[in-house]
Amino acid sequence: MEQKSSDNQEKASLVGYTCARCSKPATLQCPKCLELKLEQDFSTFCSQECFKEAWPEHKKIHRPGDHAWHYCVRRGEGRSLYRPEFQWTGPLRPYRIGPTREIPDSIPKPDYYNDGIPRSEMRSKQQKVVAIRQGDEEAGIREACRIGRLVLDRAHAVIEPGITTDYIDEVVHNACIEFGAYPSPYNYFNFPKSVCTSVNEVICHGIPDRRKLENGDIVNVDVTVYYNGWHGDLNETFVVGEASESTKLLVKTTYECLHKAIEACKPGTRYRDIGSIISKHAHSKGFGVVKSYCGHGIGDLFHCAPNVPHYAHNKAKGIMKVGEVFTIEPMINEGSHRDKTWPDGWTSVTEDGKKSAQFEHQIIITENGCDILTKRLDSSPPFSWQEDGTE
Repeated sequence: MEQKSSDNQEKASLVGYTCARCSKPATLQCPKCLELKLEQDFSTFCSQECFKEAWPEHKKIHRPGDHAWHYCVRRGEGRSLYRPEFQWTGPLRPYRIGPTREIPDSIPKPDYYNDGIPRSEMRSKQQKVVAIRQGDEEAGIREACRIGRLVLDRAHAVIEPGITTDYIDEVVHNACIEFGAYPSPYNYFNFPKSVCTSVNEVICHGIPDRRKLENGDIVNVDVTVYYNGWHGDLNETFVVGEASESTKLLVKTTYECLHKAIEACKPGTRYRDIGSIISKHAHSKGFGVVKSYCGHGIGDLFHCAPNVPHYAHNKAKGIMKVGEVFTIEPMINEGSHRDKTWPDGWTSVTEDGKKSAQFEHQIIITENGCDILTKRLDSSPPFSWQEDGTE
């Protein structure tokens, strides 16, 4: 009788779960997963036959590594079976991240592909001297940015409640490969994925995982591609399903902050003035401006001079000159501007757990102002406040 009662309790605990191999209703759970106290939806099966068939692949989850679904630790260099302890600032929690995706040999790769160290970037004079781009260099950057826009639009098109940010990573990764580009975040200082996905209180550098997006969430998708030796960088924040009016105001205000800043970009504009423009508009709506992260120079290197702070009273040096290429990417918070970093070493979140939004474009200074290299296309999916995809 005791054995029958135990079996009934086990079956009752599996109600609603499906087989990890074939998706039929689950009737049993992997004993090793039970011992390790791993999540049920990873470890339930419909029959002993399915369990045996799945075992060669399933057993990988019992050992931490980038070969299976585990929690990210040590800035992407490590994996853990268990979610790290942390004083979380809001309701969001990290979920397990998936195995490393493959990049074909045919795709040209940056120097950090193998060991995560961008040596050419770290040693470059471009960390202090802003490069002037023209001719073939400018053309190469423009093409990388064009591809980056196409990739981000692919991601935008799939945003809806119920999808995971890991699926967004899959879409971005596959689109990059389709266009012959390398996803720049992939193994940059050991970042474990091909795109950054920042949900709700995440400010930036969110790692795609298996959490499903929910109605009312916001998600920023930050795409950078490396194509023929040049990087193209852009990001946008999307409303998932129906969101509150306050959330929609945050997202739209952040978009406006970016474009008000871009309007001021021309030869002779001081880089430090961009922060004043952004702060004035954000503060007028009652929002905070993140100070820990800034826009940056970009070209053959992912990050280089100039630095472009988004907050007022900054000490950025230099004035804009024709041919300079950089990003502007304001991060605007519902509450405090201050941030904290999760135990994975990458994910930056608001200190008060309130939502944060971001938009980014890559631009080049021209004789008459600037060009938005990552501008939206007529085919770009519309934002929640737009009826069409134009800017």
